Amino acid sequence: MAGSGTAHLRDDSLLRVEDLTVEFTAGRNKVYAVSNISLDVRKGETLGLVGESGCGKSTTGKAVMQLPRPTSGRIVFAGQDLTTLKGEDLRKTRPALQMIFQDPISSLNPRRTVGDIIAEPMKIWHKGDDKGREAKVREVLEAVGIDPDAAAGRRPHQFSGGQCQRISIARALMLDPKLIICDEPVSALDVSVQAQILNLLEDMKERYGLTLVFIAHDLAVVKNVSDRVAVMYLGKICEVAAPDDLYKSPSHPYT
Repeated sequence: MAGSGTAHLRDDSLLRVEDLTVEFTAGRNKVYAVSNISLDVRKGETLGLVGESGCGKSTTGKAVMQLPRPTSGRIVFAGQDLTTLKGEDLRKTRPALQMIFQDPISSLNPRRTVGDIIAEPMKIWHKGDDKGREAKVREVLEAVGIDPDAAAGRRPHQFSGGQCQRISIARALMLDPKLIICDEPVSALDVSVQAQILNLLEDMKERYGLTLVFIAHDLAVVKNVSDRVAVMYLGKICEVAAPDDLYKSPSHPYT
């Protein structure tokens, strides 16, 4: 099955996942959410990870972030095997790896202002002074199409779902990451807003030199944003191909 073994992986990848397995305990039983998959993403690429609900795609994305820690396998990011890192060594990799979540409203602290939410990553990492952080907040808000003067002092409930997702993207950009895991970032949004967010992600990818893993359950959405597509089914990758090839001649019945 495609995605099993490591022979198909490329040597010049920013992210390299080898034989990844994630299992959860359910009473006396073990449930394999992800079962022995391998994939890679080159710098500047967008990998679409697509499959039905429960196929393990979101668990794969979170395992790359080491949330949860994989049961077995290797996740090599920028030459470092994240699965061997612990404590402060693992923490130091966090700025380069960011995540955008499916529900933009619940991923933002309702008690904090937008300005504080977006500035928090820099505060945690003691980057810049107050003026420097304020300037960075303005930069990323403007980049995602939000007026910083109107938004910085307001709270998340005062914004629409699409605006909250823009704010989430701005927060993910604060530490100049190399890789962003996009976990179904448009599935909770209206169809009219989805295209705007997809175009924004593409613009941010070009502007900031990002590499993306784009998780979705909609093949049409994935086709428009991805350089390569990996199709997941029951915790395994059943096919990896360029979007056009996947549509013209899928090689697996599930696809």
